[in-house]
Amino acid sequence: MSRAAPLGYAAGMKAMAYRQYGGPEVLEPMELPEPKVGPDWVLIRAKAASVNPVDRKVRQGGLDALIPAHFPVIPGWDVAGVVERVGPAVTGVRPGEEVVAYNRQDHLQWGTYAELVAAPLRTVGPAPSAATWEQAGALPLVGLTAYQALVERLEVRAGETVLVHAASGGVGRMAVQIARVLGAEVIGTAGERNHERLRELGATPVTYGDGLVDRVRALRPDGVDAVLDLAGAQALDDSPELVGDRFRITSVVDPRVLELGGQYLFVRPDREHLTRLAEWVDEGHLQIDVGATLPLAEAAEAHRMQEAGEVQGKVVLTI
Repeated sequence: MSRAAPLGYAAGMKAMAYRQYGGPEVLEPMELPEPKVGPDWVLIRAKAASVNPVDRKVRQGGLDALIPAHFPVIPGWDVAGVVERVGPAVTGVRPGEEVVAYNRQDHLQWGTYAELVAAPLRTVGPAPSAATWEQAGALPLVGLTAYQALVERLEVRAGETVLVHAASGGVGRMAVQIARVLGAEVIGTAGERNHERLRELGATPVTYGDGLVDRVRALRPDGVDAVLDLAGAQALDDSPELVGDRFRITSVVDPRVLELGGQYLFVRPDREHLTRLAEWVDEGHLQIDVGATLPLAEAAEAHRMQEAGEVQGKVVLTI
């Protein structure tokens, strides 16, 4: 990473935002005021922000029943950059430090597709020094989701076997690696074009779809110890046949898992977890796959690419 960063106070900032819910075309460049920095908040001069499937869902109004929106809305929850200034109650973070944040707030308005990002301290962690800005910006959401599912919900231990559905996606690739750090064996479902990458990350790949139960049983006749579901639908329906304790099925995409006796996870910001993830990246345990980078002004195209599945790895906006 470059260590140089402009410090100071800006009267305004460039951002990509939308004035109403809709398709990618609602995203437009805007000049907006600098966000306010509360007592427990940090102002980040952004270098990169990744595009996640949830960004599209939010843009379409899919979370309107859960999170109120104040238009215009700057989308995005992932960011990497340099601390510009901090609120008066903040300790442990100083201007000039390189950080990442999973900046999910209690309302939609000030996201991460912008030159300046105001984030609560609880959402901010150190940027991994071994990563590029683009890789750092792609880490928070996928890293936290995989970490909280495997460590907190599934309590994966060394010597166990974990089945990861949709293991070739952003969260899936991170989950494979974190499970390996924890000492577990991993079986990952994916299309055949992604099998080699999963092998490189340390997983045994299996093709998803009809016959999945038999394919997994061929590898583990007694089933697996835990299941992380990142696909939902049939993959989730097959999971109870493959695990001894249904409570050790966690889904981040399909709340029906609760009806099956498993657990549902909605990832949360966590400063300590971000710190652990950065350490693992710097120690060489975690690789962050960036498939495409686009400038901030092309955020609408980034959404189209991500939705179409044209890119293997994360799509990241450079700022």
